Amino acid sequence: MTTQDEMRLLPWSGPEGKPCYLSTDDLGGYMSRLADNIEAVQLDMAAALLEEVSGTLDNQDTDLNDLRRLVHDLTGALRDVLRVAASRGHLHAVSDPHRI
Repeated sequence: MTTQDEMRLLPWSGPEGKPCYLSTDDLGGYMSRLADNIEAVQLDMAAALLEEVSGTLDNQDTDLNDLRRLVHDLTGALRDVLRVAASRGHLHAVSDPHRI
């Protein structure tokens, strides 16, 4: 089993928005693959949202409510992307402790 320092930050939150971690030695196990797939979906959604925002900002007639919705969606996407980056950065550090 992994130590607490080697636990993987999962791409979803638990109750009250607290982070969830996976403790396993099986990087190809069901939960690891599920987390990898969810991370991929989150990154794809962030990329699609970025394209939508670019188009919306170019439109001078964009409604204020549409802009608010986009900012809300962007906030969620940025939170997801930062969680993925933190998780992957930690996984790289654990898999190669000599890496600087």
